[in-house]
Amino acid sequence: MLKNAIKLFKDEEGATAVEYGLIVAAIAGLIIAIVFVLGNKVTNQFNNVQKAMP
Repeated sequence: MLKNAIKLFKDEEGATAVEYGLIVAAIAGLIIAIVFVLGNKVTNQFNNVQKAMP
């Protein structure tokens, strides 16, 4: 039974899927943060353009 537990801890077969999942989550979080930071600036620019149009 101890051999099976050691073998389980040494098994790295599913690790890459978890790592890719963490990378995707980090990228998604970064995109959401950028949208929140730049969202008001972009909205203000569109409003300025709309006000300038006849």
